[in-house]
Amino acid sequence: MSRVARKTIQIPNGVTADYKEGTLTVKGPLGEEKLALMKGIDLGIKDNAISIIVKTDGGDKKLTASSGLMRSLVSNMVLGVSKGFERDLEIVGVGYRATQQKGAVQFQLGYSHPILFTPPAGITIEVLEATKLKVKGANKQQVGQVASDIRKLRPPEPYKGKGIRYKDERIRKKAGKTGK
Repeated sequence: MSRVARKTIQIPNGVTADYKEGTLTVKGPLGEEKLALMKGIDLGIKDNAISIIVKTDGGDKKLTASSGLMRSLVSNMVLGVSKGFERDLEIVGVGYRATQQKGAVQFQLGYSHPILFTPPAGITIEVLEATKLKVKGANKQQVGQVASDIRKLRPPEPYKGKGIRYKDERIRKKAGKTGK
């Protein structure tokens, strides 16, 4: 078993975990998440803690390596339904902006038309300012995927840095053409 998988996951107050027939269900104030575990990996839930149990005698290296992944996925589920995940985005460029519309966000990104982006269920997008967004949700993978999809609408270009970028992202700028 990997060193990561040996750590137990503490279940905070207000979160319940239920494990039946290879499927873990975690419920909390921010929603409900389900995960089907790999064959050969089992869970033990007691005293508000979840522990990973690998059903092998060290012979299956793939299963041993995947035990750390399963522990991380379960930990992200517990953290997601209790606190949630968020990703900040910035829009850089003259005239580039975002506006909130009911359940969707409308982007003006220098194209001839506005782009309407509707997030999937379980994900909310907040427009803090015209150039600042926050993607929130209980599923870490889904929050990251939605933030990536928004960034793909107008990725930052290397000459002026215009486009949509993550808050902590640094864009390496190229030198432009030199003319006489």
